[in-house]
Amino acid sequence: MGYTKRAIKGVSWMSIFRVVTRILSFLRIAVLARVLTPSQFGVFGIAALVLSLLEVFTETGINIFLIQKKDQANGYISSAWFVSIIRGSLIYLILILSAPFIVNFFNSPDSYKVLILIAIVPLVRGFINPSIINIQKDIQFHKEFYLRSVLLVVDASVAIISAFITKSAESFAYGLIASAVIEVILSFILFKPLPKLSFELDKVKHIIGRGWWITLTGIFSYFADNGDNVTVGRILGISSLGLYQVAYKISTLTISEVVEVVNKVTFPVYSKFADDRRRLFRAFLKVTSLSSMIAMLVGVIIFIFAKQIVLIIAGANWLTVVPVVQVLAIYGIIRTVFANFSVLFLSLDKQDYVAKMTFCRVSALAIAIIPFVNSYGLMGAAYAMIFSILVEIPVILYFTYRFFGKSIFKLSVA
Repeated sequence: MGYTKRAIKGVSWMSIFRVVTRILSFLRIAVLARVLTPSQFGVFGIAALVLSLLEVFTETGINIFLIQKKDQANGYISSAWFVSIIRGSLIYLILILSAPFIVNFFNSPDSYKVLILIAIVPLVRGFINPSIINIQKDIQFHKEFYLRSVLLVVDASVAIISAFITKSAESFAYGLIASAVIEVILSFILFKPLPKLSFELDKVKHIIGRGWWITLTGIFSYFADNGDNVTVGRILGISSLGLYQVAYKISTLTISEVVEVVNKVTFPVYSKFADDRRRLFRAFLKVTSLSSMIAMLVGVIIFIFAKQIVLIIAGANWLTVVPVVQVLAIYGIIRTVFANFSVLFLSLDKQDYVAKMTFCRVSALAIAIIPFVNSYGLMGAAYAMIFSILVEIPVILYFTYRFFGKSIFKLSVA
């Protein structure tokens, strides 16, 4: 089967999965929003923000590295597993030790127990068999569909059941822990080769060295995607953070699904013919055109029917976020259109381009977020996100022209 047909098949499977994911996620939000308060959503939001921060600061780029290595990847499995275990253990220790300081920073005593519980998640995930990446590398997304669907059902089910029992934000953490344990077990049952608890120092150094730009990009991406959350939580409080995060999920998750599906499928495909620039760029243009049209269609629907969507998903108590949902829907459309360039550059081994693009976005957000939030509240955070992506666009276009040169015009019409 050719790469185009395999990519189309992969997109189909991942599209089905993301539809299932969003349905279950929205059902989870709909249930939990009626059981828990915005403040409790904010409590978990703080823990999730800190976990994400530590994950990006310790990101090694293992998955991207294994895909780029193509047929040589199996020789790095044990070393990759060793690096993953060390990383998970490190995140666990840092979370445990820093929990009191995080609680004081956000003035949220209720976050302490959630932070301790959520620290278990990276510790468990560190033991996942790295061979699990083969389903992406070999474009076997039907397997990923089954795997991720099971994990999602476990996460959602445990979180909802726990919420009814505990009536606390800890229910989110219980769902994540259960999902992580099941993923580790399935990764060893379903995927080969199995790693050994050993490593080769040269390979470990190679993995970490190649992942430098990925780590840097992850750090910039974290602050570009979460700087608004941190600022809202710090300045406006955890209740406002809970409101904002739900608004963000409602307005952008549906659109971001386009990016998630397309990027996951196209990256291994792009990597396989990265040496053929004409074929690569033509494929990129087709993918970007299609994903952009879908994003615009979905974004307009969210913008027009924001009130009805919030009412159905979260209930009447959350209607104050409707204007925020509308502004973030615009952000989601723009972000979807230009997120495709990151995958293009990664497939060409231009991780530095992606890091520099993201740095420009996070710098713009850093300049705008505090004055915007102080002046306009939650709406200001949404405005700042749009401002940041508008600053990044010229940089993206510059790097595209820089790599492809004047031939970009020939490639686009060929």
